Amino acid sequence: MQTQNPFFDEVAKLTTAAMGLAQAAGEEAKTAFRAQADKFAADMDLIRRDEFEALKAEIAALRAEVAALKGDA
Repeated sequence: MQTQNPFFDEVAKLTTAAMGLAQAAGEEAKTAFRAQADKFAADMDLIRRDEFEALKAEIAALRAEVAALKGDA
């Protein structure tokens, strides 16, 4: 037999609201952490991996060109 109990109804509503609030707080914390990490990376003059790889390839090409020019001289 199922009865309608207002106390349990309110507890269920509060629990649902608390879970939603906890999820929102988690998302806010994640966003704040990412912002701090981005700020740290900018302050340390760090570069992204793809920028590093592009620069590495460019340097390899320049070294090959210098080696070719030294061989011709």
